[in-house]
Amino acid sequence: MSNFIKSHGFTNESLEWDAWLDVIALDQASEDQIKVLEESNPKAKTSDYYLFLAHQPAILRQRSAAFNAIMYAPGGMSRAERELGSLVVSRINGCVYCASVHAQRFEQLAKRNDVVQQVFDDPYTAGTDAREKAITQFSIELTKAPGDINAASIDALKDVGLNEQEILDLIHSVAIFAWANRLMLNLGEPVFPAAA
Repeated sequence: MSNFIKSHGFTNESLEWDAWLDVIALDQASEDQIKVLEESNPKAKTSDYYLFLAHQPAILRQRSAAFNAIMYAPGGMSRAERELGSLVVSRINGCVYCASVHAQRFEQLAKRNDVVQQVFDDPYTAGTDAREKAITQFSIELTKAPGDINAASIDALKDVGLNEQEILDLIHSVAIFAWANRLMLNLGEPVFPAAA
C-alpha cells in the first residue's frame, strides 16, 4: 500500500525522530549498552530513541521485553487490532511519530488503510465495522479517562465479539503506548521526510 495519508498533522509516511538530549555514541558505549541495543530492535543502533534510552540499559531491556510480549505474543487479539489500539492512543496523545509507525504496521497486517485515514481525520468516529468502532472508542476512553473504565466499558467490547484474552491484549497495547508516547513526546520530536 503506497498511498500516503496526511491529515491533521499525522501521516503514515516513515518518519525519523530527533532526541533533544544527548544520545550515546556507539564508539563510547559500554558492552551492556551495545548488547541491549542489539536485543531491542534491528534499527536501534541508528535510532535516536534507542540511543537515548540506552543510557539506562536495564530499563530499556525491560521496556523492550514488555513491548515485544504485548505486541507480538501469539493468540489473543490479532496483531492488526493491537496496532489499531496503539494507533488510536498515539493519535489521541498527539504522538505523530508513533502514529506513523502504527499506521504502517496496521496497513501491512490488515492490507488496507481505510481506518487509518479515519483515525487521522476523526478518531471519535473511526472504525469500518462495529468491532473496530468498539476498539477505537475503548482506546480513546482508556487514554483520556482511565478512571472512567468500568464493567460497561468491558461489556461493550464483549458485545462485538472480543473475548477476555483479546480485551486484555487491547488494554496492554493502549497502556504501553501511553508510556511510549510520553517518552517520545518529551524527549524529542518527529522529523518529516524532505519534500522531493
